Amino acid sequence: RVHGEIREVSLMPKIKTHRTSPPEGWDVVEPTLKEFERKMREAENDPHDGKRKCESVWPILRIHHQRSRYIYDAFYRKREITRELYDFLIREKYADAALIARWKKPGYENLCCLRCMQTRDHNFTTTCICRVPKAKREEHNVVECVHCGCRGCATGD
Repeated sequence: RVHGEIREVSLMPKIKTHRTSPPEGWDVVEPTLKEFERKMREAENDPHDGKRKCESVWPILRIHHQRSRYIYDAFYRKREITRELYDFLIREKYADAALIARWKKPGYENLCCLRCMQTRDHNFTTTCICRVPKAKREEHNVVECVHCGCRGCATGD
């Protein structure tokens, strides 16, 4: 109560009603981004009965990686989109800017997620097992990352 009045406290966050209009070239990437959005929604609503806690997040991380890789390839490799559209997609969080920044550095071209390279999240302060090249791993071991489900994202693979 404030001076005899009862104020309502909104429990729901405000919805963004004002979005900047997309730049030229949006129609090139829009269908693919909508498809990724549909897949993401399916992955989020997918039941995770019988899966480990970490396994239920793997499909979401995989789609996030694919969407970021699509935007990265469209701008840096295929040159299908403009800098203005690329900046718009990064600003609107369609792609992970930190992950793309890592892909541009040598040795991280195939990185699956940022957690796999952070030493604080792993035993013996090393990187994830999926970052070890397949040639240096034991042959009969099937390796799967605990964080994202990756089976190998080392550059030499």
